[in-house]
Amino acid sequence: MNLPIFGLGTFRLTGPQVIDSVRLALALGYRAIDTAQIYGNEAEIGQAINESGLPAEQVFLTTKIWTANYAADRLVPSLRESLDKLRRDQVDLCLIHWPAPGQAIQPAEYLDALAEAQALGLARRIGLSNFNIAGTRDAIERLGPGIIACNQIELSPYLQNRALVDFLRSQHIAVTSYMTLAYGKVLADPLLQGIADKHQASVAQVALAWAMQLGHAVIPSSTRREHLAANLLARDLSLDSEDMNAIAGLDRGGREVDPEGLAPVWD
Repeated sequence: MNLPIFGLGTFRLTGPQVIDSVRLALALGYRAIDTAQIYGNEAEIGQAINESGLPAEQVFLTTKIWTANYAADRLVPSLRESLDKLRRDQVDLCLIHWPAPGQAIQPAEYLDALAEAQALGLARRIGLSNFNIAGTRDAIERLGPGIIACNQIELSPYLQNRALVDFLRSQHIAVTSYMTLAYGKVLADPLLQGIADKHQASVAQVALAWAMQLGHAVIPSSTRREHLAANLLARDLSLDSEDMNAIAGLDRGGREVDPEGLAPVWD
């Protein structure tokens, strides 16, 4: 299964809320779900997928290893625990959640452990999340070319991350955009609203379509059926070159997520 370009994010969704979100999304046609160990919702996601009746191979599942599990003797066992919660023998994609330069575990240790998890068949593909150019380059040197499948990064019309994106593209590493709506800030943008009006679409659909048209995957989250359905329609929205050039001008380095001790020095 190729890396899907559209999926459901589940950050900050827990308990019955995440069960309902995943259940609704799958019923509407979503076939990719993104989670992480630190989200505390893997068991509920596993339950919702299981109750959907869809075969496991039809739902692309991504999880991310949390920093507490980076040690060589913890990463694989922690992924096995995640798989138990998710009711899977294997995830489609497993990512290192943050480079976490502020902690004692060195990248070589957790990268080797991640590669071991893949070799054991616990993850079909492996990758990174929130890594800068230097960190990604080091990971490629450690694991070899063609191993890192994805880097999941914050990316929105206000944070277009061009240097990192260009580097990842040169290395044939897929980009997954999270926070594509910048915590909802882009929804009030007059330029994006004008483009939305032009296409009889919503601003959210424009932002998501923009990212996908650049070749990035997106993983918006919602708990409301109407928003889940509307987001899905972004796949059918085609922006013209005038639209894309106008959105390119919105980049202002507007980063929303920058946790001390976890984040790298950004490009």
